[in-house]
Amino acid sequence: MSDGPLIVQSDKTLLLDVDHPNSTECRRAIAPFAELERSPEHIHTYRLTNLGLWNARAAGHDAENVIDTLIKYSRYAVPHSLLLDVAETMSRYGRLRLESNPIHGLVLVTTDSAVLEEVIRAKKIAPLLGARIDKETIAVHPSQRGAIKQHLLRLGWPAEDFAGYVDGQAHPIDLNQDGWNIRQYQEHAAEGFWHGGSGVVVLPCGAGKTIVGAAAMSHAKATTLILVTNTVAARQWRDELLRRTTLNEDEIGEYSGAKKEIRPVTIATYQVMTKKKNGVYAHLDLFDSYDWGLIIYDEVHLLPAPIFRFTADIQSRRRLGLTATLVREDGMEGEVFSLIGPKRFDVPWKEIESQGYIAPAECIEIRATLSETERLSYATAEVEEKYRMCATTATKTKVVQALVEKHAEDQVLVIGQYISQLDELSEKLGVPVIKGETPVKEREELFAAFRTGELKCLVVSKVANFSVDLPDATIAIQVSGAFGSRQEEAQRLGRILRPKSDGRGARFYSIVSRDTVDQDFAQNRQRFLAEQGYSYKIIDADDVFQGKL
Repeated sequence: MSDGPLIVQSDKTLLLDVDHPNSTECRRAIAPFAELERSPEHIHTYRLTNLGLWNARAAGHDAENVIDTLIKYSRYAVPHSLLLDVAETMSRYGRLRLESNPIHGLVLVTTDSAVLEEVIRAKKIAPLLGARIDKETIAVHPSQRGAIKQHLLRLGWPAEDFAGYVDGQAHPIDLNQDGWNIRQYQEHAAEGFWHGGSGVVVLPCGAGKTIVGAAAMSHAKATTLILVTNTVAARQWRDELLRRTTLNEDEIGEYSGAKKEIRPVTIATYQVMTKKKNGVYAHLDLFDSYDWGLIIYDEVHLLPAPIFRFTADIQSRRRLGLTATLVREDGMEGEVFSLIGPKRFDVPWKEIESQGYIAPAECIEIRATLSETERLSYATAEVEEKYRMCATTATKTKVVQALVEKHAEDQVLVIGQYISQLDELSEKLGVPVIKGETPVKEREELFAAFRTGELKCLVVSKVANFSVDLPDATIAIQVSGAFGSRQEEAQRLGRILRPKSDGRGARFYSIVSRDTVDQDFAQNRQRFLAEQGYSYKIIDADDVFQGKL
């Protein structure tokens, strides 16, 4: 027995004592392969999953690294059965490989013939295969490269893809490092992706994922399709590429609801790509009608299902996913792994913060006690209405008003889920609101006024969760969200993490109604913050009103 901060249990759970002096060091060490499940005050629970271990393996961590880490930090002897399980699970990755054969085209090759015998008998895999070449090799129909990776992952035998990529149509793209330098971790992220050929880079909001995309484009030097969440994000990508690369305005096209430009670098929105016309996805042929050398998926954790289906058909194109968190609320992390690619690079948020590239942040949950009338309304509400009822109360509005008044000199974002609530807050605070129906031109004007300090406060809906660059926002006040979504928490915190010109830190307030499902959802969101190493303070709303904050 040692005095480590970690208790490793045979059911694959890891208990981290957060009060231990080595807990931060341990958290960073286990983050590449363990997923945080619960994070109350003193003991955080992590879990080892097959996908987490395979992602770690793909990112360069072998079983020996993982086992050594568990033994190093464990307070008690690590169960031998768990160590064996980790080694065996990680060894499954790469026993099957997809390769390009000069005679037979795409082939599935194994280092373990018994595994190949097992998988070729699976009902969903057999139709994807061609002729048996030898004991270790079988042909695969070239059009089924994506589908076979999906099915092999589900069988528990994830294949490494070494079948190579088409170069696409060449187009000169270089970084234009005039007055700025690419950060070391951005360079490593782009190189990690390029070496792997396809996959996902995980970096915090504000850490410059767009620069990683630009660096990947400078490696590819080919026509590039960039998929983004909305038109505002598309235009921010365009501006950043013009600033950071040798591309000019004529080389970058926007493919959105407003424009349909195809250029050597085309930036398209997920909305337009998944829009149906007469029951058909009318714009998906954009993927295969052009000889793209690289496809970039921004905010890959939000990738819509139709894009997954089409991505399965374009496995010969290099694919880069960018995200702040691999968590998907729909549980489709396996689809990202098999179709976009495994995690190629990530770095802890706090590590980038310590280097001064993102602002330090303080996370504060404010618990508000509902009035008797509100409590009664909540108690008698239908189950499906309970969250809306407790998330949009007048009590919360008063807390927001007090916080905005306290931070009158700061750049404040008030963020919520329900439009009626946001309209009311906009009216009470006397500030503009940005929501889905706000025209793109008006959004851009309001964001510009906020960036210059002309506007000190903005009320925003979930349209501002993604890819909106507001470098001087220092305060975020969250009033309602998507039922405890961790991916949403990552995006909202990211709105205030851009480093400040005066070096100030940021504050992320989450207002929660006490003794309701709002409080339950808040615990789920807290998991993400704890996973990234942020302290999470809980205070009473009365402290806000009494100026004790």
